[in-house]
Amino acid sequence: MTNNDHGRILKFHIFRFNPQTPGDKPRMQTFEIEEIPQMTIFIAVNQIREKIDRTLQFDFVCRAGICGSCGMIINGKPNLGCRTLTSTFKKPDITLMPLPGFELIGDLSVNTGKFNRALAERIQTWIHDQEAENRDISRLEERMDPGLAEEIYELDRCIECGCCISACGTKRMRPDFLGAMGFMKIARFELDPRDKRDVTEWYEVVGNDEGVFGCMSLMGCEDFCPKDLPHQTKIAYIRRKMIGAALAKK
Repeated sequence: MTNNDHGRILKFHIFRFNPQTPGDKPRMQTFEIEEIPQMTIFIAVNQIREKIDRTLQFDFVCRAGICGSCGMIINGKPNLGCRTLTSTFKKPDITLMPLPGFELIGDLSVNTGKFNRALAERIQTWIHDQEAENRDISRLEERMDPGLAEEIYELDRCIECGCCISACGTKRMRPDFLGAMGFMKIARFELDPRDKRDVTEWYEVVGNDEGVFGCMSLMGCEDFCPKDLPHQTKIAYIRRKMIGAALAKK
């Protein structure tokens, strides 16, 4: 592109609604901006807010696909705004909606923090070891097999963006369903030898229709996870564990 060239005109159709404003109603609003090389959705909505409408609400922190804050529905699919190039869309019309399944703050901003805190409290996402309080902290930490450490790290790459939750058909129908994000965390702690919870304890948390047995295996979570985490494999892994725990109870 030379200095005399101009990018195509993009039309952004953006959901607008502020539940805190009395009388405000959900609507779509269209903004037009000129596309620039390597423009992402994140860059575009920032430009809209800075140059056209400063009331536009959306979330961002890192701009590098690490914080998970900029998750939204982009042309009907959940994704991260900072990782989605506008050049990937052949047509200049781009529709942006907030992630469903979360409390709406305003426009494209949703309260994933409230959801993640409730999830953390529900499955207690911390190491459980009653002996840890009496452990000599001057001693070196116990060694872990590198392969196992790598497997745990892989599951820890979840950035809690909420794309898997919004892509889940079961979660849309059943708000009490744990969802792929919760299953990934359970798989992570179940693998960790430092966590002393056994499979029967996990069964009380996830061995029901609100948990892993409620999953319809539509795999929207795996299709739209921006980190390409192995949701399908880990859901199957947890399901096998829970079946074993149920049979052991009989």
